[in-house]
Amino acid sequence: MFDFNVPSKESLSKLASHHIRILNIFILAMIIWLFISPAKAASSSNSDSLKPLNRFPRMVQEYFVKSVRQIENKSNERRAGLLTKADAEAYVRDVREKIQQSFGPWPEKTPLKPRITGVAERDAYKIENIIFESRPGFLVTANLYIPKGRDFPLPGVVGTCGHSATGKAIDLYQSFAQGLARQGYVVLIYDPISQGERLQYPDENLKSKIGVGVGEHLYAGNQQFLVGEFIGSWRAWDGIRALDYLLSIEEVDPKHIGVTGNSGGGTMTTWLCGVERRWTMAAPSCFITTFRRNTENELPADTEQCPPNALALGLDHSDFLGAMAPRPVIILAKEGDYFDARGAEEAYQRLGHLYGLMGAKENIGLFIGPGYHGYSQENREAMYKWFNHATGISDMQKEPELVIEKDETLYCAPRGQVCELNSRPIYSFTKELSQQLAKERRKNIPAPMLKRRIAKVLGFQGPTAFQNQELSEYRILRNWRSRRYPKPNWTTYLVETEPGILAVVYRLSDERLYSRPPKGQKRAILYISHQSSDAELRSEPLIKELIEAEPDAAFYTCDVRGIGESQPDTCNENSYLGAYGSDYFYAIHSIMLGKPYPGQRTLDILRVIDWLKSSGHEEVHLAAKGWGAVPATFAAVLSDQVKQVTLKNALTSYSDIAESETYSWPLSALVPDILRFFDLPDCYRILESKNLKQIDPRGPDGPKGIN
Repeated sequence: MFDFNVPSKESLSKLASHHIRILNIFILAMIIWLFISPAKAASSSNSDSLKPLNRFPRMVQEYFVKSVRQIENKSNERRAGLLTKADAEAYVRDVREKIQQSFGPWPEKTPLKPRITGVAERDAYKIENIIFESRPGFLVTANLYIPKGRDFPLPGVVGTCGHSATGKAIDLYQSFAQGLARQGYVVLIYDPISQGERLQYPDENLKSKIGVGVGEHLYAGNQQFLVGEFIGSWRAWDGIRALDYLLSIEEVDPKHIGVTGNSGGGTMTTWLCGVERRWTMAAPSCFITTFRRNTENELPADTEQCPPNALALGLDHSDFLGAMAPRPVIILAKEGDYFDARGAEEAYQRLGHLYGLMGAKENIGLFIGPGYHGYSQENREAMYKWFNHATGISDMQKEPELVIEKDETLYCAPRGQVCELNSRPIYSFTKELSQQLAKERRKNIPAPMLKRRIAKVLGFQGPTAFQNQELSEYRILRNWRSRRYPKPNWTTYLVETEPGILAVVYRLSDERLYSRPPKGQKRAILYISHQSSDAELRSEPLIKELIEAEPDAAFYTCDVRGIGESQPDTCNENSYLGAYGSDYFYAIHSIMLGKPYPGQRTLDILRVIDWLKSSGHEEVHLAAKGWGAVPATFAAVLSDQVKQVTLKNALTSYSDIAESETYSWPLSALVPDILRFFDLPDCYRILESKNLKQIDPRGPDGPKGIN
């Protein structure tokens, strides 16, 4: 039985009063917190925890996919129109010419100065360790496999290596060299730039300061664009000179010369098919697909895998192999590879049509092996079979037994790095060419000429191509709650700068604005963000200074394509600022499209300025920071509507990057071939007439990114 104590009315009344007092205290505390917290938040912008706005992360990706698809469709229409042998032959001549436009011009052939630094005798072959110069002072390390007990001359093969720290010494690449040698082929396999014994940025411990392979390829290659060079051409030139050496020895039969490689070596095999006529057979592995597949699949590729203007010229992977037609070529792919096997099949179908018209359809092959990316035994055996059919030297179907050598056995340099033999690093050539171009460039370029040169390097049709277009379409987004900006209210306008591309423009104001910009303010300040207008409006002191200095001017900010509100979320999670990330991905595709990324972003600014004029702003004070200062500089020179310019953390000069061993500016800020025509100081000189103000300019190390 339970015993309950029932409280009296008096005690219940006291308890109720106590609870009411507690509730009142709680309500008062909440009211105080509601009043205090916004002010506290507004005063602590330096510790801002708001994530920068990014409402359009797929915009840039879809624009590039559409652009590449349009090019592929047009090229496929042309291929489908090939109906006769004469059509096919004309097509081959045309793609050869276009490949030369992308890769050339080539340097003069200089003495190879080869030397043998070691020999390893084996049962069926010997290995000679060789060093030669592909350019004066630029050393290439290679292993030459020469069969024993054979009647010379024998077929020769140049082996190109994919990405690996040890280059020619890694087991997969030793394997195909040994396998070919045991069947009677003389094989020369060489280290790529930045791999094996050819690091370009070694530290005191002979380790790469940048990163073996991909890291150094991007670092050296991106810098080279400034002086009109392409690291893919440098890599291919090493292969051409390797072929020169192979053909110089008496053991090799020039009537049978093949080239093969995997991954990055598959890339070089493909490019070498396009640029060199002496090959009689080829077998690229784990590379051939289509540019469209790579773009759609968000697959980044090294700088050397993205030839300048290749897409603009209508070229695709298949065309580089087609340049060899009707000589024997087999495409080697893998079912599970990130180089899409569907693209390999598409390339094979295109080449089948081309070779068929030339009466040699049996000379084009396709093998798709099981498993993932790599020069597996299945793919190597498919290559052996193809080469053996072309040469008749062997009927071996299975790979012979192999014994993988230690790295040290294959060293050409004493400690496995040619830097200790005073090989010139690649960046020293870039520096030298930059200095030469500076001497050749015209000084004090007149403004009209500078405008024409800017238009040329940015890929515009002319210095006024952005003008005389229909008024930009734009959208007005719904107002959001405060983001703690310098002014209490802001409105987002999306200005269409070209089909599929929206520049994101914020207008700050004291009063709420739900519609188009109001007329009546002649002058506007337009701030181009470094990486995010939203973040910089809360953290960048320059913005507050600009607003306070011109209180009567309308104030706008702009995120150009790929920046801030349209920062891509592609390629890999949180990859945007990475060397192999999404910003790089679109910058390198822009170079293949013949539309450099800084040019596209300059167009965005010019079209926004045009839109401001349509809104009644006849004068523009153009301000920018960091990465945004690059396209802002070009836009300020090109636009007569810009009356004043303020640049913070702007790049001092492109020459400073080209002539430095190290730099931190991204490819998206670099303009190919610019130093043949002008440099940024030429722009800054012209902008002095527009009251240019420079704040803390930055050299090669550049401004830091926003984390």
